[in-house]
Parts: sequence; structure tokens; C-alpha cells
Amino acid sequence: MDLVLIGGVSGSGKSVALVALEDSGYYTVNNLPVSMLVDTLAYLAGRGEARVGISLDVRTGPGLPGLAEAIAALKGRGWTVRFIYLDATVEALVKRFSETRRRHPFSATDRTLPEAIEYERSLVADVRMLGTVFDTSELSAPVLRGWVKDFVSVDPSRLTLLFESFGFKHGIPLDSDLVFDVRCLPNPYYEPALQPLTGRDAAVVDFLERIPEVERMYGDIYHFVAGWLPDYARDNRNYLTVAIGCTGGQHRSVYLAERLSRAFSPRYQVLVRHRELA
Repeated sequence: MDLVLIGGVSGSGKSVALVALEDSGYYTVNNLPVSMLVDTLAYLAGRGEARVGISLDVRTGPGLPGLAEAIAALKGRGWTVRFIYLDATVEALVKRFSETRRRHPFSATDRTLPEAIEYERSLVADVRMLGTVFDTSELSAPVLRGWVKDFVSVDPSRLTLLFESFGFKHGIPLDSDLVFDVRCLPNPYYEPALQPLTGRDAAVVDFLERIPEVERMYGDIYHFVAGWLPDYARDNRNYLTVAIGCTGGQHRSVYLAERLSRAFSPRYQVLVRHRELA
């Protein structure tokens, strides 16, 4: 039996993620308190539901107290449990609440919107390490739905290696476990014919593969990840996100994320994302 839990901060896309689970064939429940989790799953299992997605309610705790114990109890009953923790920067969350004119669940007369966001973040900070973190700061709803569908499509019993390209000018992804800075490499952006292309285009690939420093950087990242991956796997991780950043997240980081994903895919379960291209 497969359970996917969704938590994180308000405004980070929990409703969007739940819809993605429903589209993927999961029976979904919105805003369930952690205290009701085990009993609800027992009822749904008795009804024959084998794939369930649940968005957790942070308001009734407040926070998500007892989540680790609930997950352990459900695993003991034979459920495969995955926890998606959605996060976003304060700036992105303020913009979303301002645009939608929704009230933050922890707003108060003596608490500004940024203060309410930080207060909620402090309530759920202790469960962040229990889940796979998705940084939704720069994501549209369709892209987040695609990422969630990719997440549930892989085998949860094996470690998933995710290569994510990004641009430093838009900030380091909050969901990264390892970060590699490749801004020191020659930039195809300054070649007029290559500027509108990406690291997936043949002309950019050809340009970068002629540069010895690019080959050296690729080799260093490959050997570092390959050398440490068995240790991460022994740490009972289900997900390892390797973020590769250049200035704009369009050329160098995209090329290296694509190349590394191809190199590791014959032996490992691999996903690739390009944050800025999305």
C-alpha cells in the first residue's frame, strides 16, 4: 500500500501537489490532522484503497507534532510512506498571498505577513528532515504537478538521484543536498549564436565539449557523486538532489545536469530538472 504525505508551508503549492496525486490515481484527502492519520489510513485500507495521498493540516497542532511516530506506525503496518515537504522563499510566498488576497492561516493583528510565514516555518521546521523537499519558489502550477508525478513514478524502495540545474541569480534551490558552482566555466551566453539556446541544444553541447575545463569539471562532479553515493544510500535516503548552478541556469548547468543524468542512469534511478527552463 502506497501513501504520499504532503506538508510544508502555506502557499507553497500543497493543493496543486494533491491534485497531481489525484491525477496519478491516488485517493486524496485534504487538510488532515496528524492525530487522525493512522486511524484514517486503517479505515481507507479496510475500504480497499491501496494508493492514498494526504495533505497534512498544520493548524491543528499547531505544526505537525507526532508525524515521525505516525510514519513509523504506518510503515509497521505495511504501508510504503513518502513525505513531500514543499517550501518556498519568503519573497515568493508574500507575492502569492498578495496576488491571491488570501489570508495566511497564522496572520494576526500583531503579526505581519512575512512574520506569519516565518512563524509557520518555525512550527514545521522539525519535520522538514523527514521528507523530500521541493522548492516551489520559481515554479508554475503545471511544472509542480509534473515534478510530483515524476516523484511518485519512481520506485520508493530505491534511492532516487536527482540532478537539478539552476541559475545563481535566482537563488540556490532550497531542496538541494549537494551544490556545485560551475560559473567559472566559459559561458556560451556571450556567443551571439548560442545566447538564445540551452545546454540541451547540439550547438551548445559542441561548444562546451571543446573546452578542457568543462571536461575536468564534469569529471570532478561525477567522481565526487559516484564516490559518496553508496554512503548516502546507507544513510537510508530515498532522494538525493544534486544542484548544479551557473549564472542564468540556461547553458552550462543544463548541459552538465543532462550529461550527469545520462552517466548515472544505467546504474541508478535518476531524474533531471531544469529550474530556470521550467
